[in-house]
Amino acid sequence: MITAWRRFADDHPRIVEAGFLLLLSVITIAQYIDTESGWWPGTLPASAACLSLVWRGRHPGAVAAFVVLCTVITGGAGYPISHEYMIPLVVAFYALGVRTPERTARVYGAIAIAVFVVAAQVSLAEDEDQQLAMFAPAFWIIVALVSGAAVQGRRAYLDAAHARAEHAERTREEEARHRVAEERVRIARELHDVVAHNMALANAQAGTAAHIVRTDPEQAAEILTELSRTTAAALRELEAAVGLLRGTDDPESLEPSPGLGRLDELVSAFGSAGLHATVTVDGEPRPLSPGVDLAAFRIAQEALTNVAKHAGASTAEVKLAYGGDTLTLTISDDGGSGPHAPAAGGGFGLIGMRERAQSAGGRLRAGHRREGGFAVTAELPIHT
Repeated sequence: MITAWRRFADDHPRIVEAGFLLLLSVITIAQYIDTESGWWPGTLPASAACLSLVWRGRHPGAVAAFVVLCTVITGGAGYPISHEYMIPLVVAFYALGVRTPERTARVYGAIAIAVFVVAAQVSLAEDEDQQLAMFAPAFWIIVALVSGAAVQGRRAYLDAAHARAEHAERTREEEARHRVAEERVRIARELHDVVAHNMALANAQAGTAAHIVRTDPEQAAEILTELSRTTAAALRELEAAVGLLRGTDDPESLEPSPGLGRLDELVSAFGSAGLHATVTVDGEPRPLSPGVDLAAFRIAQEALTNVAKHAGASTAEVKLAYGGDTLTLTISDDGGSGPHAPAAGGGFGLIGMRERAQSAGGRLRAGHRREGGFAVTAELPIHT
């Protein structure tokens, strides 16, 4: 029942307001009918006070002052000033407490109380009871202001809570979009590393085998066998990446993420494609976190792929330097006789390597060497 009335009040605020003011006017004016002073002298200011409440939302201060004036006139005319006659006054000051700052409401309240005190002292009525009754409005003014201030504070609290909830909701949505964007970049980077490396390696192996198939059939057969392993490895890595996208719950269907433990296998695969790479280790090897291990492997993979695709070099060196809490990974080539590698910062390969290093908490440098060739150096934290 209460919910239905609230819904009706929300849907028809003007009807509810008109009904409230009509009921308030009837109750207030009825107090003046059965009085010794007659009904019409008090009905006029009381009706004016009730009518002025229509504007209490837009002009609460002016309405409160007008209601005080009407109440003082009523008391000065000899009508009793009791709680039955205070309804318009209470409604006016309640609205004042709800819709104005607390300091402003206090000033209006203090002035109104002072007016009633002065009116009580200069009242034309010589009845002491009537003069004492003139102090009753002070109590109702204080009650109305305190109630209005409490409601205003409650509304402010609810508005602030609603604003915080909306801000939290927007923050969650922005965070979700940010995470989705990061995940898209991560997946794109992973697929690029897998596809670009394996396709480039398979293309180099196929080209080498086609070139020597007539002059050295046995070596061509070995390269084709290695080509079969390369394509099989590419399919496995693609299946693992797609399996992550599908969200499979079977951990056995996904192979572990590659790391530096497969570096020799990586170098051997490039050897079958005509790129002879060596691995040197400086310092004592230490275990890396999975994220750093994967980043280091993918950087070495992408750098060697770039050497095979762009540098025209026949040899490359992969150097691992363990020092303090940092692993320095350097991949360099001799430049060869073919076209030089692209400048640092160009292409998605270098961008992807930088993103890999940054995602692991490190940094990456790439550029031409003074003695010729191209070098990629990544500094990665050993512990993250």
